[in-house]
Amino acid sequence: MATHDSIGDFLTIVRNASSAGKDTCSAQWSKIREGIAAILKDEGYISDYEVTGEKAEKTIKIKMKYMGGIPSLTGIIRVSTPGCRMYYEYRSIPRVLNGMGISILTTSKG
Repeated sequence: MATHDSIGDFLTIVRNASSAGKDTCSAQWSKIREGIAAILKDEGYISDYEVTGEKAEKTIKIKMKYMGGIPSLTGIIRVSTPGCRMYYEYRSIPRVLNGMGISILTTSKG
């Protein structure tokens, strides 16, 4: 039985749209994908996002952000994958781009 990495697929859709210079991209909706999009919007990496459709047919549409033709989102990766989980203590969380980037973390507390 094949397993799918829905978060990794979502990040790939956003990364490809950004590097291709697309205005928008869309993906199937989930609560975690909407949460990631909300964080990216709050931090200024995307212009906006919206959820459309009903129940099983919901999609999330992301409007990309560019500054002078250069994408605001230049690099996005998933460190902890389903095949290789990464666990860190709060004191040892690695910095992203020497503090210039962000890390999106999940915890047992939510």
